[in-house]
Amino acid sequence: MKITALLVLKCQPEGSDPIILANASDVSHSGFFQRPSVREFIIFVSRTIGKRTSLGQRQSVQHEECMVHSYNINGLCAIGFMDNHYPVRSAFSLLNQVVDEYQRNFGESWRTAEVDSTQIWPYLDEALTKFQNPAEADKLLKIQRELDETKIILHKIIDSILARGEKLDSLVEKSSDHSAASQMFYSRAKSNNQCCSIL
Repeated sequence: MKITALLVLKCQPEGSDPIILANASDVSHSGFFQRPSVREFIIFVSRTIGKRTSLGQRQSVQHEECMVHSYNINGLCAIGFMDNHYPVRSAFSLLNQVVDEYQRNFGESWRTAEVDSTQIWPYLDEALTKFQNPAEADKLLKIQRELDETKIILHKIIDSILARGEKLDSLVEKSSDHSAASQMFYSRAKSNNQCCSIL
């Protein structure tokens, strides 16, 4: 999974060309002499898609092995170039974070921009590196992965305990942590479950 570029544009109404407010790209996978052309292509595609992304709209456009995602919030449009394996939900979560961070840093000053900005915005370069892992961009995906890892660890622990020849029943009987009432509850629940599984 790879992010090639992240951009923030001012998308003006009624078809005028969007203005680039911030731009970060990693074209190191391209040949040295091709890199300027790749950067120009990224700018061209960003303007084209930004112009065609309505206010409040999210859209994804596929170009060869690359997905271009755009999200327009009140004329401030974030665009990301990702490979096909980058999850769509994570991509839009990242674009939303980029727009929020841009507004936090620059407020409404972008509304008066009339030419492309050449100023480097360090946050965008950091985001390009940090969010190569989609779990960093999408908190739900990150939590899901952590839960999956915990579940795998728990299964391994239970399997290793039972693999030693110990039965869960004998562990419950030997445990001093359980009161007589807890042990009785366990044995009744087990017998009730066996009754249900026969049906």
